[in-house]
Amino acid sequence: MNELLSGYLPVLIFSAIGGIIALVLFVVPFLIAPGKADSEKISAYECGFNPFDDARMKFDVRFYLLAILFIIFDLEAAYLFPWAVSFRENGALGYWTMMVFIAELVIGFIYAWRKGALEWD
Repeated sequence: MNELLSGYLPVLIFSAIGGIIALVLFVVPFLIAPGKADSEKISAYECGFNPFDDARMKFDVRFYLLAILFIIFDLEAAYLFPWAVSFRENGALGYWTMMVFIAELVIGFIYAWRKGALEWD
């Protein structure tokens, strides 16, 4: 039992050091930061001029659709890199599985394009 627990000792030490570093990084800015910020520092900044609308306004749904498209293509890239690294070991099944995956993404992209998700009128 002692050997089993000694295997977890590095994990415990690493967790303790990580917790101490996190605590230090959380507390130190409160100790060394100035007490009061000047008026220029706390003023609203939006593209070089004062804000002209409420920050809690509703956004057009197209922003969300575009964000979803970016997420889809980021995930595609995240799956393509490991697949490309292990391309020779995957064989024909791995190749055709990825081709089906890419075809599904292309079909989704064409659908979004035809529905006008990429148009900004």
